[in-house]
Amino acid sequence: MAQALAAAKDTRSLEIGSKILRKAPEIFRQQFGSKPAVIVADTNTFEAAGRNVHEAFDQNNQCLEPFIYSDPNLYAEYKFVEELQESLKSHEAIPVAVGSGTINDLTKLAAHDVGRPYMCVATAASMDGYTAFGASITQSGSKQTFFCPAPRAIVADLDIITAAPGDMNSWGYTDLVAKVTAGADWMLSDAMGAEPVHAEAWKIIQPGLRELIADPAGVPARRLQSISLLVEGLMLAGFAMQAATNSRAASGAEHQFSHLWDMQHHAHNGKAPSHGFKVGIGTLAITALYEYMLEQPIEKLDVEACCAAWPDEVTLLTLVRERFSHGDLTVVALQESRAKWVSRDELRDQLKKLRAIWPTLKEQLRQQLLPFDELKSMLSKAGAPVEPEEIGISRERLRESFWLSYFMRRRITVLDLAVRTNLLDRGLEHIFGRDGRWPIASARMQ
Repeated sequence: MAQALAAAKDTRSLEIGSKILRKAPEIFRQQFGSKPAVIVADTNTFEAAGRNVHEAFDQNNQCLEPFIYSDPNLYAEYKFVEELQESLKSHEAIPVAVGSGTINDLTKLAAHDVGRPYMCVATAASMDGYTAFGASITQSGSKQTFFCPAPRAIVADLDIITAAPGDMNSWGYTDLVAKVTAGADWMLSDAMGAEPVHAEAWKIIQPGLRELIADPAGVPARRLQSISLLVEGLMLAGFAMQAATNSRAASGAEHQFSHLWDMQHHAHNGKAPSHGFKVGIGTLAITALYEYMLEQPIEKLDVEACCAAWPDEVTLLTLVRERFSHGDLTVVALQESRAKWVSRDELRDQLKKLRAIWPTLKEQLRQQLLPFDELKSMLSKAGAPVEPEEIGISRERLRESFWLSYFMRRRITVLDLAVRTNLLDRGLEHIFGRDGRWPIASARMQ
């Protein structure tokens, strides 16, 4: 952690420990001197920790009146960024975000847009965005990552985080486990000549990942040591994103499923499932696809047949429009699909190189990945859903989501490997077939 913090581009101070909430003013002064602070929270996080933090600051007359979001439907949407921006423009105080994913991302972007750094007090181990470069915000119906710096300082009181309501820490555990498939996708992208692995970012999160996710049952049991490891892992993932200055270090195809369902405004039992739980189902889905792909003799791939099946640009745009009916989704899919499209000559060169390195790459990917059954057991022990129906996604919809997710992001992942080798449809037949991971009823009756 000390090495990761030393290498961080934005964050200069991170305090993780028990009963450290009232250290926030001291840490603030170390980073911002005598500048005033303003607490940013929602009604829940203000009661959980914000009031105590505000009172600690107020003892030194260093805090303005808190900015508290009262909308019960608060989420990471750009209109809430604008609301905070307008408030920040009325004074010069440094924002102190007290909350988790939504509060942190809203504050991160609003502070950046008014030219100010900020500090964060974490209230749950629910996601990896605390120390991350960038904020994930919905604008014009599209989930987007806005470039903005991570917080200058972070306080993570383990007593507050361990007591986080409901399944919030389980959300974070699934987000941390997703770094397994995200790492495999980055290795694959590097091998395909698309996006090289950033050595420093990789070193921050991947070598110790297995240890950090080794006690899934300890998360819902609220064991302090398990929560401490979880917090450490999520902070390291954010530092890795700082090092790489993008989300590649912590996000692969599994996150594309979550972003797709966000943009489809998916709800289950009247509300949107958590980011972490959507990512968890995406991680299982991508692991199932990887297991299929790693059994294929790609070292014997018929490159010319793959090139013949590859669409030209006009055909690609037609395929996208056939798959998407929602206007905003179609616009994003067209833009992202164009960005990663290659000519048949480029594809031929890429697949020939892939064919030559596949025996070695296949073994490296196997070493990186967790077996599907082991991953499913870990997520279940952590209190996370392991079947798509548990978050309101039917198996038919999950199957279609593989193709839709492929079109939604220019990032090269195992989805692109399957499409470029002309194996995705066959892989889906296997995954959702009678003997697959998620047999669809019609397949079970065959």
